[in-house]
Amino acid sequence: MKLPAIESDLLAAPGVAHAFFTREGGVSTGVYASLNGGVGSQDDRASVLENRARMAARLGVPASHLLVPFQIHSPDAIVVDAPWDVDHRPRCDGIVTRTRGLALGVTGADCGVTLYVDAQAQVIGACHSGWKGALGGALESTVAAMESLGARRARIACVLGPTIAQKSYEVSGDFRAQFLAQDAAHARFFIDSAKPGHFMFDLPGFIGMRVTRAGVGRFANLDLDTYSDEARFFSYRRTTHRKEPDYGRLVAAIALV
Repeated sequence: MKLPAIESDLLAAPGVAHAFFTREGGVSTGVYASLNGGVGSQDDRASVLENRARMAARLGVPASHLLVPFQIHSPDAIVVDAPWDVDHRPRCDGIVTRTRGLALGVTGADCGVTLYVDAQAQVIGACHSGWKGALGGALESTVAAMESLGARRARIACVLGPTIAQKSYEVSGDFRAQFLAQDAAHARFFIDSAKPGHFMFDLPGFIGMRVTRAGVGRFANLDLDTYSDEARFFSYRRTTHRKEPDYGRLVAAIALV
């Protein structure tokens, strides 16, 4: 049976495969049930590697060619042209390539996961951006790295996958202040919360603004809330509210095949 995944017409192109994987179709159990793609979780390692192998097969590449970096909430994006060992993966949050046979993946469990393609140049990218990465420039760095491989910003299509929605993302006044310190116009991504001194933050809206301001030709938000859709998505914040011991990670990936 084909592994369940969400796709976007915006990323459809000859020689390109992509998937926003859900938590369905894997072998993990308990809080990780079932398609946990996080090698940094406390899940059984063999189960995670089997889950990733299933994802790679869905994309049409060997398991060793599904590349997911060690994410550090940074603004850093790199170019890759060969597989790496899962235990020695680079520390960054954006990856791009024009090498056929590679799949680029990022993990998330509330953070933004974006996939990119310039179909004409056959350049692809993936970026993980929580609030810190989005504010720090991870999205723009990913676009710039694609450009270094011959992509043109106006031709790039970008899709934001499952991400925590504003209705589910309450933050403090200090959190909001970091955004306003960069640009007072960022206030539009916050609305008052029912809790005094707190706000609801629109991370998907903020990501969309940063990507479109970077000059990408087309952008789409799948508008899927990781927090409220427990059946399909893992959520760090939901896990925290429930005081659960750990959480699984969703994978979004794109490949040149």
